[in-house]
Amino acid sequence: MKRWTAMMLIVVLVGLVAAGCGKKNEGGASGGAVSLSTAMNTVAGVKWQAPKRWGVQGPRDMRVATYNIPPAEGDAEQGECAVFYFGDNAGGTVDANIDRWIGQFEATGMPARSEKEVGGMKVTLVQIAGAYLSPSGPMMQSSGKKENYRLLGAIVQGPKGAVFFKCTGPAKTIASGENEFNAMVETLSK
Repeated sequence: MKRWTAMMLIVVLVGLVAAGCGKKNEGGASGGAVSLSTAMNTVAGVKWQAPKRWGVQGPRDMRVATYNIPPAEGDAEQGECAVFYFGDNAGGTVDANIDRWIGQFEATGMPARSEKEVGGMKVTLVQIAGAYLSPSGPMMQSSGKKENYRLLGAIVQGPKGAVFFKCTGPAKTIASGENEFNAMVETLSK
């Protein structure tokens, strides 16, 4: 119980630091200013700064971090950006993970995929749109279809294995957070 309390205290403190500190960073798809937290997040030798506007959720199984993306005007539901690390050389290949993400959608077109290097690490980016099958539970079964959803993903080949960034939510909400996601990816470092 003491460990759980300590973990919750750390998450709250990180959230307060993230909410209270920030800097302007020019970035994102349209080049607009994005405010990023000065707090560094780290796992597996990979560091990043989360967008200041995104809220921090408490600890969850199998996740390093989970961020809330505030809903866009007209959307009733917020988006979510989850960060996963499964261990050194664990979690499957880049292609297997992208295929799994594609399988979580009734896609309305071909997913967009690109690669780049950030902070000396290979990063594979993917975008998927369509009806999200909302997988959950130990077998990742669908908990109901959500129309007009979008996924932004980044798989980072870090020094100690792959780190997965997966943002999902209503299409307008994810579009409103896309510049922030791109700016966060640009902060990746070892």
